[in-house]
Formats: sequence, structure tokens, C-alpha cells
Amino acid sequence: MNSLILRFAAPYLTALMALFSVFVLLRGHNEPGGGFIGGLIASSAFAIYGIASGVAPVRRAMVFHPVSIAGAGLFLAVISGLGGIAVGEEFLYGVWWFPTFMGTELHLSSILFFDIGVYLVVVGTITSIALGLEEKGRN
Repeated sequence: MNSLILRFAAPYLTALMALFSVFVLLRGHNEPGGGFIGGLIASSAFAIYGIASGVAPVRRAMVFHPVSIAGAGLFLAVISGLGGIAVGEEFLYGVWWFPTFMGTELHLSSILFFDIGVYLVVVGTITSIALGLEEKGRN
């Protein structure tokens, strides 16, 4: 796309949307939101950046290939589901840990890691599809 305004605004909009997607991800297990919605927001950010700048800058900015990101997310989601089996419950049973870090008690759970896995699967899959479509559209 040859819009000067979009090319100028896309990097800032992408950064803002990526930050907001992490907020939605972390808020998700207590309020509406979560891994799926956060992943869609992050994928939309990469799609906007791809429309404005092309596919090559997006691939450089992502560091890892989108399919690798989706695979890592699937692995994390499955591993987080095994936490329930480790404590004698069923698969995907919520397990909570309360470690202390620098004097502050952290509330970590298998549910949080499952949400992060879903986030990564959605980001990797949807971004891979969007970049593929953008490459086909430019040819």
C-alpha cells in the first residue's frame, strides 16, 4: 500500500497493539480476554505492519518463524495440561504455585501457562496465514 500516513503510523500502531495484546492476555483468567483474544490482537498488529511495509520487514521483526511460534505455543499448552496429572488429577486441571520473588508472592498457575500457549498458537497461525496472503497479493 502506498499510503504515507499508514507507513508512518504502522510501527507505532503495531507496538501499541502488541502491548495491549499482552495486557489482554494477562488479564484474561480473571476478566474477559485471554490467550485467544490477545493473540488475535497481536496478529492484527503484524498484519497492519505487513500491509504498510511488506512481508520482509515483518518477518525480520518477528525474529522467529510464525510456524515455530505456533509450535512452541502448542508445546507449552500441552505441558501446562500435564501439571494436573503430576498432582494426581485429570489433564488440564488447574495447579497453582506461590513462589516468592524479591519479597513478593507470585501467583503462578498452569492456567496462565495454558493461556500463554494459546496466545502463541494464535499469533503464529494467524500471522503465518496473513503473511502468506500478503505475499500472494503482492505477486
